[in-house]
Amino acid sequence: MAALLRTRLFSSASNSFVQHFRCMSAAAFPQPITDPDIKYTKCFINNQFVDAASGKTFQTIDPRNENVIVDVAEGDKADVDKAVKAAREAFRLGSPWRTMDASQRGRLLNNLADLIERDRQYLASLETLDSGKVYWHSFNTDLSLVIKCYRYYAGWAGKNSGKTLEIDGDYFSYTRHEPVGVCGQIIPWNFPLLMQAWKFGPALAMGNTVVMKLAEQTPLTGLYVAKLTEEAGFPPGVVNVIPGFGPTAGAAIASHMNVDKVAFTGSTEIGQLIPQLAAQSNLKRVTLELGGKSPLVVLSDADMDHAIEQAHFGLFFNQGQCCCAGTRIFVEEKIYDEFVERSAERAKKRSVGDPYSNVEQGPQVDADQFKKVMSLIDSGKKEGAKLVAGGDRVGDKGYYIQPTVFADVGDNMRIAKEEIFGPVMQIMKFKGMDEFINRAHDTIYGLAASVFTRDLEKAIYLSNSLRAGTVWVNCYDVFDASAPFGGYQMSGNGRELGEYGLEAYTEVKTVTIKIPQKNS
Repeated sequence: MAALLRTRLFSSASNSFVQHFRCMSAAAFPQPITDPDIKYTKCFINNQFVDAASGKTFQTIDPRNENVIVDVAEGDKADVDKAVKAAREAFRLGSPWRTMDASQRGRLLNNLADLIERDRQYLASLETLDSGKVYWHSFNTDLSLVIKCYRYYAGWAGKNSGKTLEIDGDYFSYTRHEPVGVCGQIIPWNFPLLMQAWKFGPALAMGNTVVMKLAEQTPLTGLYVAKLTEEAGFPPGVVNVIPGFGPTAGAAIASHMNVDKVAFTGSTEIGQLIPQLAAQSNLKRVTLELGGKSPLVVLSDADMDHAIEQAHFGLFFNQGQCCCAGTRIFVEEKIYDEFVERSAERAKKRSVGDPYSNVEQGPQVDADQFKKVMSLIDSGKKEGAKLVAGGDRVGDKGYYIQPTVFADVGDNMRIAKEEIFGPVMQIMKFKGMDEFINRAHDTIYGLAASVFTRDLEKAIYLSNSLRAGTVWVNCYDVFDASAPFGGYQMSGNGRELGEYGLEAYTEVKTVTIKIPQKNS
């Protein structure tokens, strides 16, 4: 058994869903629609697209060339109020949504998955246009995971049951799992379709209604999916989607008296504000999936070829714009120099360019993110880290950055402390496992971690020791709708995905009934 476990656990073949598609040629996928027609740009409230109450709009920008794609309605507090009113009415006792069979909710979620699959090529093309992510990642990684997520939660719609309880006395007692109510949801820009699915799926499966604020950088695919919910058959008011900005629309959701729960995915800085706004209103429940500075450790017995490629992927995937990116790479002393040299070579070979073409890396999402990453690269140079690859922009138009690798990074440097959210790798040397654990924990975050070793005992010891919501062993970014995801410490609270992801969207009610002990 031990030998079998070792073979399965330490095989050099990756089981990452994302990695599977990296091995395939982009030519094998449907060609992108490089100029997708923009169909929906307004607020989606009560199954209708409407202008923002203020009449304001904002521009969404093409990160490839810095051109304006389209003007989008700028929702704010007035629009959130309308959306919450519609969601509250849809949640009313006796409404079509509240009286709907749980199995029918599951059918609607499956309908939505079918429609997304039908429009997969268009949605992937639109996602690439709005965010800059590589098209063949959009099509195969993002859209595949989105469709699987909706289908997974469709299966849960009628299965999240309560329990019968044995209590003292002549009573029959049981629990019911009931929907929370109106759920406010605020999503980020790095995986717009996927983050929408992570939040829509469990909320709708459990019978809640939702008011979602899209990221202002990437509103287009979320609005298109909003229309698909209406086509799928969701009643009016069940799904409401507002494009807008955090200080206005986002704050209005977090502080709204008629919102019963808020879920936020984004930066730790903003995540600290959400519970304050919630507490000042109605003490609504809050779940947060926030930033990370995830450690990845490579022990001297690891499969070097595999570890280098996985570390490269775990950092640079999606232009480095992943909350769980393996940004602090700790390499055991005896293999450190080889790892640094080969990682730099791999980064220099990474192809960067138009995300609609057959490349590995596109542009950063917008000008603000581009400037932040470049500023942190400059800080690494100034603070004495050794630049071994990249370090500059690519071209003079668009938000492209060279794949960048720093070696000899000190634990107190900005690039080792701050979440960069860009294609910047930091490599650090260590001698022993306990030293690594202490340094790995020298952070405010605890979202993810990864261990590369052939030794089963070391793998389990490190996995159990690391304070992180997810630990990958000899792999990175292995996601599945059934596996919960979330963080320790300032990486957030609560879990998304899996059965654990249902807990935030259900209330537990206890019902106790007196049982007569004789006929009257």
